[in-house]
Amino acid sequence: MDQGILDRLFKLSQKETDVKTEMLAGLTTFVALAYIIFVNPNILADAGIPKEAAIASTIWATALATTLMAVWANFPIAVAPGMGLNAFFAYYVVGVLQLSWQVALGAVFFSGILFLILTIGGIRQAIIKSVPMNLKCAIGVGIGLFIAFIGLKNAGIIIADKATFVTVGHLTKTEPLLACFGLILTAVLMARNVKGSMLIGIITTTILGMFVGAVPTPQGINDIVSFSLPSMMPTFMQLDLIGAWHYGIFSIIFTFTIVELFDNMGTLIGLTRKAKLMNDKGEIENLDKALTTDAVGTLTSAIFGTSTVTSYVESAAGIAEGGKTGLTALTIAALFLVSLLFAPLIGLVPGFATAPALILVGALMMAEIVHVKFDDFTDALPAFLTIIMMPLTFSIANGFAFGFISYTFVKVLAGRAKEVSVVMWLVSLAFLANFYMRLH
Repeated sequence: MDQGILDRLFKLSQKETDVKTEMLAGLTTFVALAYIIFVNPNILADAGIPKEAAIASTIWATALATTLMAVWANFPIAVAPGMGLNAFFAYYVVGVLQLSWQVALGAVFFSGILFLILTIGGIRQAIIKSVPMNLKCAIGVGIGLFIAFIGLKNAGIIIADKATFVTVGHLTKTEPLLACFGLILTAVLMARNVKGSMLIGIITTTILGMFVGAVPTPQGINDIVSFSLPSMMPTFMQLDLIGAWHYGIFSIIFTFTIVELFDNMGTLIGLTRKAKLMNDKGEIENLDKALTTDAVGTLTSAIFGTSTVTSYVESAAGIAEGGKTGLTALTIAALFLVSLLFAPLIGLVPGFATAPALILVGALMMAEIVHVKFDDFTDALPAFLTIIMMPLTFSIANGFAFGFISYTFVKVLAGRAKEVSVVMWLVSLAFLANFYMRLH
């Protein structure tokens, strides 16, 4: 495609970026996000969905939703089936409630319709606008800690512990050592302003892992390319809308909606601020289009046969590489389609190789903390809870919830109810209702 066309379509000059930077950013995000191609189908397979079809539906749903995010909203953000939402789909709706995966897909579809109604009605936009600037800054910091925590976990630097919940991992083992090497290498490259430093770090760590036997070495063409493309026909249009409706699963649809709504909202706030798509007043350009993309993507994911899609925090890796426009997202979408052929090769990139990029992205996003005001305790506590609860509960939506609820009640009980908008009250009550439903 002609560079002039790309410049006009994605406003590259206006955003002070170029084709090379955007495509490199897209490649970086794709490498950091490629694990979803393998993790999501494994989880969906536990719900009874044919694994080959789950692989295909994951790739196609991601490619379509991310393309829409690229050309419609012009955001450098990837959209893919959400982690956590897929676990809720497989292990609670199907596992605990014993519903079929077809009925669960029906619930995802209804939640997508609800997203679309909320978006068209301007309710989702109103919620974002109602978030105080202090909390918006805190959300970015919380997401940074959350991303870094995921990276440290994937690297084996932090592991689970029965006594203390988490502790330092076995740093003398091969994988954590390689992750530490990748972290130092990437950090040095970034300090020297080397373009593509995160991608270089990921590739170098993977190759080094092959040399020491921590990563399988390709033995032939079949370990690199597969010409037997997975088909999603076993899941395409298999959602059971009537079954979902007759079961009366309001609580399930409500949970899908609340978790996805605020997980996506928190991610968008954090990433758009990092990509400088948010102005000083906290307003996000093309927000309506981004939220519409999310809603349409959710409807499409149910039709294709996968769980709810959402904006991905790993997009921060590409943003850190300079991605500012939809060309970054379009590159990600194209690479996902190519991955239908190169799935074996992508599968060779281990979690400990991408972990350093996530840790460093977390460090970069911590820069937002200078904008969080701690001089007023009624603002400081909600900001603190927003930041700390994201990594500790392993959920952006939960961090969002603790921030909203604490802000509302602390302000009111401190005699400053005028500072709390009606939207903040309603959202806080929705979060409380969701917590109640999840516990009962």
